[in-house]
Amino acid sequence: MRFDVLTLFPEMIEQVCSHSIVARGIESGLISVNAINPRDYTKNKHKKVDDTPYGGGAGMVLMCQPYFDCFDAIDKTQESEIIILSPQGETFNQNMSVELSKKSHIVFICGHYEGFDERIKQYTAAREVSIGDFVLTGGELPAMCMIDSISRNIDGFLGKIDSAHFDSFSDGLLEYPQYTKPRDYNGLKVPEVLLNGNHQDIDRWRRKQQMIVTLKKRKDLFDIFRKNCNNKDDIKLLNEVISEFKL
Repeated sequence: MRFDVLTLFPEMIEQVCSHSIVARGIESGLISVNAINPRDYTKNKHKKVDDTPYGGGAGMVLMCQPYFDCFDAIDKTQESEIIILSPQGETFNQNMSVELSKKSHIVFICGHYEGFDERIKQYTAAREVSIGDFVLTGGELPAMCMIDSISRNIDGFLGKIDSAHFDSFSDGLLEYPQYTKPRDYNGLKVPEVLLNGNHQDIDRWRRKQQMIVTLKKRKDLFDIFRKNCNNKDDIKLLNEVISEFKL
């Protein structure tokens, strides 16, 4: 998959991409991440990419020309997904992450200052996406959050094929608790079921814990899972949880 990021601060993207699992994905050739600076395309002799808004108001607005030309310079196909990072957009979630991981090319357009000239959105026909109901200085951090999340769903990106399968939100539930050595630390003990070697019991415990953790931390997700659950083994565990918590 190829990610192209239109950004006034390419060093932010490059720095994040030089570390951890994203860096390994790039090194393996599974993904590529290209930071492209619209400032390199401005026709303004002072390299300006913004100007004051018509009608007055605070701040500066990103101009059409450098963004149009920068966007046009990117090699795209009809299948390319164009995304503008915006607090007004639809909220990014795991379902969207999986959906976007099926694409072969995604273009992220990062804003800054007071936002875009509206014609940039019209010209690029971009999908507006937000990572939450809050405002950031620019779109670079949301773009990198999305690149990290989307990449995790690509076959071969993670070390083990099951690594993403049990992530929080992968099937509507949060992830089960994890433990490692030692068995007992300052009186806090690893649950006995994880030590008995019975993988059927372990799988059952983990699945039930997913339901309990989701109930305690995100009851909205638990209620959706409860409503839509049709797997007989899950229904049995769900009934146990419902009984134990007197729901």
